[in-house]
Amino acid sequence: MNIQRWLARREQDWKRLDQLLTLTQKKGVKSLQSGQICELASLYRSVSGDLARAQTQKAGDSIVRDLQQLTSRGYSLIYQGQRKQEWLAVKKFFLWGLPQALRENWLYIAVATLITFLSGSIAWWYSWHDPAFMELIVPQDLIHKVRDEHQLWMGSILGSEPIASSSIMQNNIRVAFNAIAGGIIGGIGTVIVLVYNGLLLGAIAALVGQNGLAFPFWAFVFPHGALELPAIFIAGGAGLLIGKALLLPGIYRRVDAIKYYGNRAAKLVFGIVPLLIVAGIIEGFISPNPAIPDPLKYLLGTLIFTGLCLYINNKSPVSNS
Repeated sequence: MNIQRWLARREQDWKRLDQLLTLTQKKGVKSLQSGQICELASLYRSVSGDLARAQTQKAGDSIVRDLQQLTSRGYSLIYQGQRKQEWLAVKKFFLWGLPQALRENWLYIAVATLITFLSGSIAWWYSWHDPAFMELIVPQDLIHKVRDEHQLWMGSILGSEPIASSSIMQNNIRVAFNAIAGGIIGGIGTVIVLVYNGLLLGAIAALVGQNGLAFPFWAFVFPHGALELPAIFIAGGAGLLIGKALLLPGIYRRVDAIKYYGNRAAKLVFGIVPLLIVAGIIEGFISPNPAIPDPLKYLLGTLIFTGLCLYINNKSPVSNS
């Protein structure tokens, strides 16, 4: 390769890239016109190729150094700018996009909630009047702990909070994703997960109520349950959306319904994991903490749930204008 001829041919592009990068650094990407943005990206790619060629052909240390500086500046402005835009998009979604998705799909989430509470009410009623029914649902060691020792089982978390919190998060996320995945068999799997969780909660509620431990039990549940239970209901709503796409596509072709309702379900899924992570931290470190009075736990759970409701009603400034 004739170095001098190559330099003469490529030097104008290097100078032009330097001009665009300097302009961007001074005034920001928004100062560039659409054509200049395309030109900047194109020049960056070609100059990156020039750097590789200069290194291979041993064009000289000064040339290689100048091209390295030029491409480093280009990389910082182009790719770090992209990452900034991606983070802004994530921020925008969690501030306004997720609350909007929750409002748009409220009916499916409400159905999931209703299924859980109906099954829970049935389990509570039968467990209260028939100990044999309770024993079909609640593990025997829990029944023994509450009925015979007159104690709750949450004390086992104390002393191993980080491990317990991590295990709780994993279990709750697994339950939530089982509810979502259940949608692929027409929502039947989703209903099964919701019913099972409702039966378990209702039977345990009867167990602690019969043995005078309802107040401390619900004090334990309130702080993390204010996020954990809504997250499970949201997961159930996502599973029902998928089930609807398969069984009741309505005006859509089934393949189009899967895309449409699947996209709506995906937006809900993005919000479930953060809720369950926070709930797991609360359940591991706050809910079982004996140093926190039970009335304060009730208050904390109420405040968390109120905050969640306010968050769901948070609307984009654009939609309010």
